[in-house]
Amino acid sequence: MTQRETQSSSPAPGGPGAPGGPGVEPAFVLACTLQDVPVDGALGVDIEGTPVAIVRTSDGIYALRDVCSHAEVPLSEGEVYDHTLECWLHGSCFDVRTGQPTGPPATEPVPTYPVKTECDDVYVALR
Repeated sequence: MTQRETQSSSPAPGGPGAPGGPGVEPAFVLACTLQDVPVDGALGVDIEGTPVAIVRTSDGIYALRDVCSHAEVPLSEGEVYDHTLECWLHGSCFDVRTGQPTGPPATEPVPTYPVKTECDDVYVALR
């Protein structure tokens, strides 16, 4: 998917995110709704200026930086299968659970972000 949305930086209603020191849970920000993300697909969103790919597999929702570590193009425009997100440009593959590259030419991982769902909404914490 090539849709890019801009989200506000307000924390999830009733969720964690109050400012604080060590041991404070990360602030979760509304990224999209579950209906926005196709099963075995991805959606590119912008959270506080950070490009994020929201990926939906048959068993969950994942979030990772929406920039290929090899060619700096949006990963959300690639194909999703199993737990793999394949970059559309050169075919680099990344495990959506860890951000680790699983196929060349990429050799560097992409950052992943904590995700939670509440009702039909998807929240991401940039840490």
